[in-house]
Amino acid sequence: MNELGRLEDLPEDYRAALTEKNLVPLWPSLRSVLPPEKPAIRTQPTCWSYQGLRPLLMRAGELTPIEKAERRVLVLANPGHGLEKMQASSTIYLGMQLLQPGEWAPSHRHTPNAVRMIVEGDGAYTTVEGEKCPMSRGDLILTPSGMWHEHGHDGDEPVVWLDVLDLPIVYYCEASYVTAGKAQTVATEGVEQDYQRGGVLPAPMFSRSRATFPMLRYPWADVRRTLESIAARRPEIEAVQVAYVNPENGHDCQRILGYSALMLRPGERLEMPARSTAMVFHQIEGGTEVAAAGRSFRLADADTCCIPGYEPIALQNLAADQPSFVFIADDAPLQKKLGVYEIRN
Repeated sequence: MNELGRLEDLPEDYRAALTEKNLVPLWPSLRSVLPPEKPAIRTQPTCWSYQGLRPLLMRAGELTPIEKAERRVLVLANPGHGLEKMQASSTIYLGMQLLQPGEWAPSHRHTPNAVRMIVEGDGAYTTVEGEKCPMSRGDLILTPSGMWHEHGHDGDEPVVWLDVLDLPIVYYCEASYVTAGKAQTVATEGVEQDYQRGGVLPAPMFSRSRATFPMLRYPWADVRRTLESIAARRPEIEAVQVAYVNPENGHDCQRILGYSALMLRPGERLEMPARSTAMVFHQIEGGTEVAAAGRSFRLADADTCCIPGYEPIALQNLAADQPSFVFIADDAPLQKKLGVYEIRN
């Protein structure tokens, strides 16, 4: 491509006249916003060790009562975007949230969509629009945009979960805000059991659900069982992976970010092609080596890493005698809607 004119090539009086009228010449900055062949990537390969952050999270529980925090979270920030931006990638926010026994995180609703991937502990729950969703390790719980939700804890040990939100993109759109609410009354529980069998949906009097989010809790026990079943029945399949979807229509379970769970057989290595979307990997069980962009991370239980887009990724199960289970988040649903999603072989 031809070398373009620079801003300093323009006369000073001309630049001053442009500035006075809030005008900017495009050509000196054209390559920065439209670089050749590949986007300018700020997201850096980054890993957050759970064993490293857990003591700091527990200390946060001692230093800051829930009444002073509302949500007691340590944000997993990507240095490529600046820690003050509090984002893991251009579209994904990650945070580790702690709820101590007897605590209640008050009801609110916000415009960003959120999911909770439970990391440790039992006895806590999230209530979403009156539906009580118990929280156990590996469960995925949705708190979609605009839906009231709160967290409570009836157990006797700390409960920790990974928050995944599309906060950066909603904030960029100047559409991010929260509304405080009152404690909810539990109306339903166990709705996810209505969708436990694939191909069978509730249809009372021949009527299907029109709810935008008919299923809010995806129990890990069911997801794990499905992955193991696929691995046993289809040994030839390249990737044992399932997507978290709306069970009524098969669409992604949320509009902006997409979620899946991956099982690596004992000792298995998986080569993933370069995709246009950044990807978050969170270790649910086992151990996985994630290699991309000249970096390599060895994930143990509850470790999390983020890999930038347009990079091929290699995953390796570190154990020769047991499977590895990984939770994956990306912004493929958004990119597909925008028409910019790519797979580069």
